[in-house]
Amino acid sequence: MELNVSDLVVSTAGRDRGELFYVIGTEGVYALLANGKDRTLERPKRKKRKHLLRVEQNESEIVRKLKSGDQVLNAQLRKALARERQTFRSQNQGG
Repeated sequence: MELNVSDLVVSTAGRDRGELFYVIGTEGVYALLANGKDRTLERPKRKKRKHLLRVEQNESEIVRKLKSGDQVLNAQLRKALARERQTFRSQNQGG
């Protein structure tokens, strides 16, 4: 699966299964993930791409900043992920 910087992904394996992250970089078969809380921009999580699933998202200010390389704060990441988490849960609550 091809992942790009600014993609929103959900972890499908490991302790962080079900958690949302933004991709802030890539290293071969690995993606560098941040959520602004326990995985900050300064200490991203390194996870294999095969353990990630891309989530549909709306174009937001955070996505534009990550794509263009502008400075993003951890607080901004947390706020954006909180909004995305609500959308993600409401879309996946069906039965």
